[in-house]
Amino acid sequence: MQFESALIVGAGPGLSASLARLFAANGLHVGLAARNTDKLAALCAETGAHAFACDVTEAESVDRLFAAHSGELGSPDLVVFNASGRVRGPIVELDGDAVLDALRVTAHGAFLVGQAAAKAMLEHGHGAILFTGASASVKGYAQSSSFAMGKFAQRGLAQAMARELAPKNIHIAHFVIDGGIKAPGREAIGGQPDSMLDPDDIAQTYWAVANQPRSAWTWEVELRPWVEKF
Repeated sequence: MQFESALIVGAGPGLSASLARLFAANGLHVGLAARNTDKLAALCAETGAHAFACDVTEAESVDRLFAAHSGELGSPDLVVFNASGRVRGPIVELDGDAVLDALRVTAHGAFLVGQAAAKAMLEHGHGAILFTGASASVKGYAQSSSFAMGKFAQRGLAQAMARELAPKNIHIAHFVIDGGIKAPGREAIGGQPDSMLDPDDIAQTYWAVANQPRSAWTWEVELRPWVEKF
């Protein structure tokens, strides 16, 4: 599958930035979507990416995003969903409205973006949609119920989409990021080298999965550092 235009939704530093650099280096037109596009200025200047404002919880905002991206960069044939929300705390103390807001981002936002991406790709007969999951996609942690709810839902969405859309030449993949992602100022765990996931290395796996021949597609990948317990 030859990709021409990529859209990263929920873009920011870390993994999104590594993906943007990798996609641009491979000749793709890159769009970056976030609620606040000011934080993307430096990355856009570095990679030549275009920034788009989008609230993934609003269907109209997602529709505007895909229309704007198609107008400026062409219809995206590679879409990455990185947005997520969470509210931490004991279950008996969580605010229900705050939890609902988190679910709107992680679960409903993934649905809206996945739906819009699928519509665009079905018109062209190919594409790849990649969802960024977490340890919470497969195991719920204490005081992290809202995050687990959203990530479990996102994983189910990806699995259902894979079964529906793979026969239509649209590759769906879900990535379980099981461990902390390396970032400036974030210390290595226990002083161990490579004890955190390097975002550049994660990005390489996303690219490899996106470019798999369709005779051997992967729908889910788990990524964790060599010292991470699981």
